[in-house]
Amino acid sequence: MPKTSARLLSLLSLLQARRDWPGALLAERLGVSPRTVRRDVDRLRELGYPVAAFKGPDGGYRLDAGTRLPPLLFDDEQAVALAVALRTAATTGAAIREDAARALATVRQVMPARLRHRVDTLRVTTVEPGARPHPPVDGALLMTLSAAVHAGEVLRFDYAPASPPRRVEPHHLVSRGGRWYLVAFDLDRADWRVFRADRITPRSPTGPRFTPREVPGGDVAAFVTGRFRGADGSGEWPCRGEVILDLPAATVSRHAHDAVVEELGPDRCRLVLGSWSWTALAAGVGRFDAAVEVVGPQELKDAFALLAHRYARAAAGTPGA
Repeated sequence: MPKTSARLLSLLSLLQARRDWPGALLAERLGVSPRTVRRDVDRLRELGYPVAAFKGPDGGYRLDAGTRLPPLLFDDEQAVALAVALRTAATTGAAIREDAARALATVRQVMPARLRHRVDTLRVTTVEPGARPHPPVDGALLMTLSAAVHAGEVLRFDYAPASPPRRVEPHHLVSRGGRWYLVAFDLDRADWRVFRADRITPRSPTGPRFTPREVPGGDVAAFVTGRFRGADGSGEWPCRGEVILDLPAATVSRHAHDAVVEELGPDRCRLVLGSWSWTALAAGVGRFDAAVEVVGPQELKDAFALLAHRYARAAAGTPGA
């Protein structure tokens, strides 16, 4: 590679590594004179890189955003991270599967053989948690919602199935379990809501700017998790109990998700788990198909008694509760 071309690549790599570079420091890092740095900067500009000069005691250069995307330079770790992100993009629920595949092919094509081998060994299979896959969310919609969040502007939208138009203060765009959600304060209901993004049809224009409120609890992840668990935003299950199962801890752990499993013997373990209701908690324990000893609390014992009554009537063919 010609010396000048190699130096240009080194200069580009440095400019991408930090925002501002004093000219004297660039010259020192490249082992050239400040005049050579100025010439190389001009060459990068001719190639489409928007390199801006700034004045001051340590006047220098920065790589700004331009009107088009010029060729980029990545180190080995960045290239692999980018390829992994593109490979797993389909799991996010955004409708970018084909775009991600094309981008990955472009990145892979220019990778050295050693990096291409590392990327090719990655195999990802997306397993949808439900009986049918989640509907993908259009990338343009995600950008619209994200822009409203960033600008702090009231968002108006229709929400499927048919419902009155919503007016909300959008606060966060969240990905969870392959779906996208908008966390917002509903102005008409004076309460926080979590909206499925694929059901949102934005209306134009957006409303006035607002001063952002703090999400209940101050933690967006905990708030969203809590809403799905039926809690108020703490992230904890509203109902939590403890039982002892006549099963090996290793067997229970494979199906315990976020529960706590403690080994008590070769075929006996303690299980502490939560759910959105006491009957759901009792029914969840029943899926392990083993003898159960309820440690507590009393609400969990009552839920087992209620389910036992219901199941006995169902087995006897008796209608009603």
